[in-house]
Amino acid sequence: MSAHPFLPGLPGLRAGVIALSAFALASLSACGSGDDDDEKSAAPTFPAIELNIAHINDHHSQLEPFSGVALTIDGVSTQVELGGFARLTSLFNAQAGTKNLLKLHAGDAVTGTLYYTFFKGEVDAKMMNTICFDAFELGNHEFDDGDQAARDFIDMLYTGACQTPVLGANVVPASGTPLNPTGTSLIKPYITKTYDGVKVGIIGIDIAGKTSNSSRPLASTQFLDEVTTAQKTIDELKAQGVRHIVLMTHQGYEADKAMAARLTDVDVIIGGDSHTLLGDFTTLGLTASGAYPTMVTNKDGATVCIGQAWEYSKVFGLMNVKFNQAGAVDSCGGNASLVIGDSFKRADTTGTFVAVDSATQAAITSTLAADARVKVTTPDAGAATLLAGYSAQVAAEKAKTIGSASEALCLVRVPGESTNRSNGVAGCIEAGSEANLQARGSDAAQVVAQAFLAASKRAHFALQNAGGVRVPVAAGTLTMNTAFTLLPFTNVLVELEVTGAQMVAALEDGVSNHLDNAQSSGSHPYAAGLRWDLDMTRAKGSRFSNVQVKDRSTGIWSAIDPARTYTLVTNDFVASGRDGYSTFGPIFTAGAYVNTYLLYTQTFADYVVAQGTVARPARSEYSHQTVVTAAGVTLP
Repeated sequence: MSAHPFLPGLPGLRAGVIALSAFALASLSACGSGDDDDEKSAAPTFPAIELNIAHINDHHSQLEPFSGVALTIDGVSTQVELGGFARLTSLFNAQAGTKNLLKLHAGDAVTGTLYYTFFKGEVDAKMMNTICFDAFELGNHEFDDGDQAARDFIDMLYTGACQTPVLGANVVPASGTPLNPTGTSLIKPYITKTYDGVKVGIIGIDIAGKTSNSSRPLASTQFLDEVTTAQKTIDELKAQGVRHIVLMTHQGYEADKAMAARLTDVDVIIGGDSHTLLGDFTTLGLTASGAYPTMVTNKDGATVCIGQAWEYSKVFGLMNVKFNQAGAVDSCGGNASLVIGDSFKRADTTGTFVAVDSATQAAITSTLAADARVKVTTPDAGAATLLAGYSAQVAAEKAKTIGSASEALCLVRVPGESTNRSNGVAGCIEAGSEANLQARGSDAAQVVAQAFLAASKRAHFALQNAGGVRVPVAAGTLTMNTAFTLLPFTNVLVELEVTGAQMVAALEDGVSNHLDNAQSSGSHPYAAGLRWDLDMTRAKGSRFSNVQVKDRSTGIWSAIDPARTYTLVTNDFVASGRDGYSTFGPIFTAGAYVNTYLLYTQTFADYVVAQGTVARPARSEYSHQTVVTAAGVTLP
């Protein structure tokens, strides 16, 4: 195995600062006899350069394309094949001659499919090495199986010719632990690149609270404040003569915008974590959360360009940033483009989607060739061959049918959120009834909670955090791959003894975690056998009202009794107080629970097998009965 590169040290920093200071004093002395007005009007100048940043994020072991995804092309609903990592390889490699190219991956490469379940990051690392990223930023999910698994993944990225640097300025592993075995961390705070003689710094920042609370890092691994660490590292690089700063973050789109406003000397933020689609895709039938690039101002009042590339190998981001002679951003442009194949289907007279004829194929191809928001791409042959060697090993397990869904089970985290996480899934995207804008929230999380309740013989109700459910479920056949993609973690079911008052407090915890504490929206609660009204305009402690429990024998709903002890079934991650559910922590620590050792993925698969066909529950069964968003909107 190749040795890891050392952290960029700062032994020359003091000398550099002294030299710069001496240079500045000498310059002032040399100018001492000049005109004062000339001195005041003089401003430093820098070479005007441009930077091209090709980037992805949150591919989550989603290496194969998604078939049957609906886009609107020339005003007609058209099914396409979306994504596929080998297509990303083609697009990155096609940029080989692009001036001043920087290739970045903003985190969460792993966890999400059977490729991770069976190979623990090996396939992801090898596929990433077909691109050779200039840097990879650690995401929270790189710590899902602990520091040793994160170390193993870093080792794999650093194998062979690529030796991709792994960044995380605010991630500080203790000496003697897997990520810092000899007193030198394997995680770099930054790298620097030189373009046209100008230094550019690329700094990595991971989301602190979410990684600590929602994954499984060692207790000794520190995750420092994102903004404080970013500014400290920016200042260090500026003192070394680095002119332009690119932050590569894994903390979410809204956090990126907020961070920009609090920092000096930042020019670009390439982000991940929130799975945000940016750009105008209205005519293609998709909803996005903002412009690409999103342009904001930093604490200096200077322009900052922000980009993110959605999720799951579906989008290729390419940002062009031009810097002027004042050293500031002059302009930023580009696109986060949907990556699709060259086969298209449209509905015939019976409503069945079939391959289009050659004339229609040519017309669609012509339309898309002129649309920078979409890139029709052939998979890279080498990457496709590499993936095929692993695909055969998981195909048999993935192909096992467990049942069917009679309608789409849409994916939502927080009802009313701006991005439709079910973009492209029929039944979740219709204008006026987009899944993300409905009070009921996540069909997928609701059905998962019902599966938990069915698996527990004694629980009164079940709870599932939104972030533990990863993808929407399209109508049609469900396989083991569906179950493992929907629920990719290694959680088991735990039966926890709680009072009614504690249960309501825990619900408040889950919402407060993302509304008040700026942590992951994945903490948002969904339940079976438990329902409520939610008003997110109110303060913690008063957001949930009319909380009711369903009697499993009679089917009658009644108000939760604050003093009564109930049995809750949930995943062990939430039960132990993680993801913000602090009310559960002391109960779990005290041992007031039973570990069922039922893998939550298998529990869902067993539920589907028993049901044969699953569907959205009756509206009265949903945990969210009424919802008022934080913006004061009452959802339908």
